[in-house]
Amino acid sequence: MVRSAPASSPHRVAALVYDGLSPFELGIAVEVFGLERPELEAPWWYRFDVCAERPGPLRTLGSFDLVATDGLELLASADTVIVPGSPDVHGDPSEELVASLRAAHARGARIVSICTGAFTLAGAGLLDGRTATTHWRYAPLLARRHPAVTVLPDVLYVDHGDIFTSAGSAAGIDLCLHLVRSDHGAEVANRLARRMVVAVHRDGGQAQFVERAVPPAISDPAIVEAISHIRANLHEPLPLHRLAARIHLSPRQFSRRFRAATGSSPGDWILRERLDAGRALLERSSDGIEDIADRVGLPNTSGFRRHFRESYGVSPAKYRQTHRAMA
Repeated sequence: MVRSAPASSPHRVAALVYDGLSPFELGIAVEVFGLERPELEAPWWYRFDVCAERPGPLRTLGSFDLVATDGLELLASADTVIVPGSPDVHGDPSEELVASLRAAHARGARIVSICTGAFTLAGAGLLDGRTATTHWRYAPLLARRHPAVTVLPDVLYVDHGDIFTSAGSAAGIDLCLHLVRSDHGAEVANRLARRMVVAVHRDGGQAQFVERAVPPAISDPAIVEAISHIRANLHEPLPLHRLAARIHLSPRQFSRRFRAATGSSPGDWILRERLDAGRALLERSSDGIEDIADRVGLPNTSGFRRHFRESYGVSPAKYRQTHRAMA
């Protein structure tokens, strides 16, 4: 649904700023909502302001200052409130900030978080009983600290109509463009994306950007030997009975000790290793998808594509395109 606003009363966007702010996340909001865009020929545009709990100079990440001239009273007249990443994911928002955010939401303002700003919304109780997202690195912490929130670690943003959360910093661009699309329609959002030289819509979610996990320390020497053999021979069939026989265990014993050491069944662990190896080859080699699938032990190319999309939210070809562009 496209929102409407009379030209005499523009949609007011207020961004919360504070010490330790990421200037990039604030810059996203400024770029989308804070610049005049007459070339878009939209019927109305936004009025953008910043506010702080304590107006005055604030130190940002990157060691430079910005000055907020308005306090939290600005939220009382904002139509959209943007909360960039919180500098302290282990702390709680002040009672004053909680009251201001709740009041803004109660009177109908859109509440939007970028990256770890979700911790501020959760601390204000605005995400209780809802789904939400944040940067994949902090998603488990958000879930632990706020069990009333259902955290979706793989998506780029979550839209509840009144409350919006986005993943890592750049996902704030995706969400802000989504808001423009809701307000002005797809054509204006597309033109704005072209003006910003960004994708109007990105495929997949956060899973494709998650760092490869560091394997846990394993104290079982037999399982360590099996893992070393698996990693050196991903291109070959690795049936359970042969892996077990290699370290003189029955298949049942091997499965039990493997799960105890890794937290996963042998089959699931091997599949993740193969997909992870395929992901690395997509990033650094020019081999075809079929060759890569064969090299990591998934010679059924359609199966490789299916498992890859299920794990990372995008096809192997799209993953390669995205990460080559980043490189």
